[in-house]
Parts: sequence; structure tokens; C-alpha cells
Amino acid sequence: MDYILSLITFLPLIGALIIGLFVQGSGSQSSENAKRVSLVTSIIVFLLSLVMFSEFDKNSSDFQFVEEFLWLGFFNYKLGVDGISVILILLTTGMMPLVFLSSWTTEKRVKEFLISFLILETLMVGVFVSLDMFLFYVFFEAGLIPMFLIIGIWGGKERVFASFKFFLYTLLGSILMLIAMIIMWDISGTTDITKLLNYEFESEPFYILGFYIPSGIQTLLWLGFFASFAVKLPMFPVHTWLPDAHVQAPTGGSVVLAAILLKMGGYGFLRFSLPMFPVGSDVMTDFVLWLSAIAIVYTSLVALVQEDMKKLIAYSSVAHMGYVTMGIFAANQQGIDGAIFQMLSHGFISGALFLCVGVVYDRLHTRDIDAYGGLVNKMPAYALVFMLFTMANIGLPGTSGFIGEFLTLVGIFQVNTWVALVATSGVILSAAYALWLYRRVVMGDLIKESLRGMSDMTRHEKAVFAPLIAMTLLLGVYPALALDLIGPSVEALVGNYDQALAQAEASTQLANAN
Repeated sequence: MDYILSLITFLPLIGALIIGLFVQGSGSQSSENAKRVSLVTSIIVFLLSLVMFSEFDKNSSDFQFVEEFLWLGFFNYKLGVDGISVILILLTTGMMPLVFLSSWTTEKRVKEFLISFLILETLMVGVFVSLDMFLFYVFFEAGLIPMFLIIGIWGGKERVFASFKFFLYTLLGSILMLIAMIIMWDISGTTDITKLLNYEFESEPFYILGFYIPSGIQTLLWLGFFASFAVKLPMFPVHTWLPDAHVQAPTGGSVVLAAILLKMGGYGFLRFSLPMFPVGSDVMTDFVLWLSAIAIVYTSLVALVQEDMKKLIAYSSVAHMGYVTMGIFAANQQGIDGAIFQMLSHGFISGALFLCVGVVYDRLHTRDIDAYGGLVNKMPAYALVFMLFTMANIGLPGTSGFIGEFLTLVGIFQVNTWVALVATSGVILSAAYALWLYRRVVMGDLIKESLRGMSDMTRHEKAVFAPLIAMTLLLGVYPALALDLIGPSVEALVGNYDQALAQAEASTQLANAN
């Protein structure tokens, strides 16, 4: 168990090397072998993460399985996990085998395609296990490269535009985060996240170029990190890269993007923004809450007018991520519990919805909503699966979607009732666009000639959906499975946050008295 985190992180990389070095040739046999290697690798990684999960102490809020040594003479290689990162690692390693299974029919440059996904898995897991700030940055940024290639090479007609847009948006945000990290290192003299979590950054207000900066350096550092995480999540108004990226990405790419990559932004807020800059976060809370509420309503309205199935689900993702940021910055137990639960639940539900689009796209090669209609007559199993995930996306009680949204809204009601009111309207709007999509694609009479030859889901496709259905329903009726795991870490986070705010307020009052 000493090096289990390094093993989980770098095993996909070894799988990628095996495919690159030992799977020779370009025929169907070598493609088949490459697919088998990637699938087996991802399953082994998932089983290892289950072993780690079984050994994880759920009652502790401390970092566990910590590995630390100097790398390259000055670079600190430090890994560790708490309740928040464990759950996101399980989501990542659990989704990847399904991504490989869903990409089984890929025929274009198969080896390179699978290698890209395996490298991406290493980098995504690396983000969640890093306990060194610059190591986190390396993993966080490097994840751009394989995703850029996946969209740019194996995507749709506008793939080059979409991949560059995704790359530039996320890169610009991350440059500001890097500057903030360098300043933090300069001030504190360390890049160790565990030490930085206990370090108190100055929160005295000051003026820069005539602008008043409340809570001083904390606000500036908070803004640096916010620029990166807001784009990654993505938050309104820097969300426009996501619909383009989703539409153009291959099905596997869309699943990874929706299920895992977006969660890095939420994780960043929980790991850096809230615990390291509590006073800065408090100052900016109303700004984030209203941005989240606008995102929920605006992107839901935009989803209503979409003609492309993928684009509609992409806008739906932005709306659901609005609940995540809202829950995080509510900064109470229910809000943060709800936000993390929403991240997990959204991973399964939106991943499944993109797979649902992939199923009909493989048969008809179009994503236009108008090209479909009456599929229930030809594809009853597909209609049932699609209905389940549509309902979960709306937040129907009994599915995981309901728990995440409900907890988030309970958390936000305690902080700001007006934001809560606006956000709650998003639940009605999500029902509007999701049911409208379902009605147009699945219900009605089968009129179109092109649909008469449509066959129902194969056993292979059903096997991909089975674990997603199981998790969506299990978490919907038994949320304690996730909430017990994250509970102590969230409790410690909220406790430290409230304490830091109380101390800052006390010192302000003391300064004013003097």
C-alpha cells in the first residue's frame, strides 16, 4: 500500500507505452489488441482504486497514503488523498473502462486514439492526488494536450476550431493561476499544499492604481485561481468553449469532458480557493453566487433553442455546474456536500446522455434533433435507458440528480434566498428542455423513412450503460455511500473556513478600536 497512489496514477501511462511499443502493425488485429490492452489497463487501475478505497479511513479528514520525495533536486513530488479526492478518483477510474468500451467501433488511427485517452487518465488522476502546488499545475495543464488532440484529430467537421478554442480559453485562465502560485510560493516559501492549507495569507485591504482591493492579497490570489477554475468548470460567461468542444469531440471525448474534466474546476475551488483564501472567498461570495444563478437560468434557456442533441446536453452541463459553484460558495456543510455529490452524479448522468447520443449517431450519423422521432417503436430498450437518464438529469427523486440539487439548494437557502429562488427556477427549465428533447427524439409515430432500419441497442451497448444505471439509482436511494466518505473532509473544510473568517473579523475590529 506504500505506493498505491503512484501506481494508480502512472499505470495508464505504462498501458500507453505497451500499446505504442509492442502493438505493431496497422491492421484490424493490431487495433483489436490495442483496444484490449487499453481496456484491461483501465480495469486494473479501477480495481486498484477500489483497493485504495477499501483501506481508506472514512472517519478521518487528514490526507492518507501520503508519498513524498524530492524530484529533480528541487521539485517536491508529494501525493495524498482525502475524502473529496478519493470520490473523484473513483469517478475517473470507473468511467475510463466505459469510455474504452464505447470507443470500440473507432477505426481511425486507433492506437493513437487509445494512447491519448490513457495519457489523459494519468493526468486527470494526477490532479486529484497532487499535494504539491506545482505538481498539481503540471498535471492540470498537461491534460489540455491529449484532449486537444482527441477533439482536433478524431472530432467532427469544425474540430480544429473547437480544439483551438478549448485550448486557448483554458490556457489563458491557467496563466493567471500560475502567477498566483508563484506569488504564494514567494510569500510562504513552500509549494506543499498541506502547509499552505494552514498558512494565513494577509487579508488587509489596500489600493492598487486607485482601485480598492478588499481583503488585500487574498482577493488577488483568489482571482488568479478563479480565472483558471471558472474556465475549466466552466462558469458563465467563459463557458462558450464547452458546447463547441462537446459537439465536435468523438463520443468517448465528450464522456471524459463531461464526466471528469469539468470536475477539476470544482475540485480546485475546494482545494485552493475556499481553504487557502477564506477572507477573499467571503468577499467574492455574492459575485460567484449570482454568476452561478445566471448560468443556471441563461444556459437552460439557450438549451431550449438548440437543434443539435450534443449542444443541448452541453448547455445542460453548464447549468448543472452552476449548482456546483453555488453549493461550494455557500460554504456550509449541506452546500459543499451537495456540490461534491452533484459533481459525482453529473459525471454518471451527463456521461450517459452523451453515450445515448453516440448510440443513435453511430446508426444515422447525424445529431440533428429534427432527424429523429418515434424511436420508441424501433428501439424500446434505448427509449427506456434514455428516459431514465433524462429524468435523472431533471433531478427526479429516486435518482442521484435529485440528491445533489436538493442539498445544494438547501445549502444556498441558508445563505441567500434570492439566489436560491432564481436557481430553483432552473429545475423547471431543465425539465422543459430535457423533456422536449426526449419527446422529439423518442416519442410519436415513426414517420421518417431513414429511421425504419434502426436497430435497438446491442448487448455491448447495454453493458456500457449497466454500471451507469446502477450507480445513478444506487446513489439516488442510498446517498450515504458518497456522503459518509466526504463528510469528515467537508466538515473540517467548513470548520477551518468559519474559524478563519472569525479570526479575520476579530483582528479587523481590534485594528479599528486602536
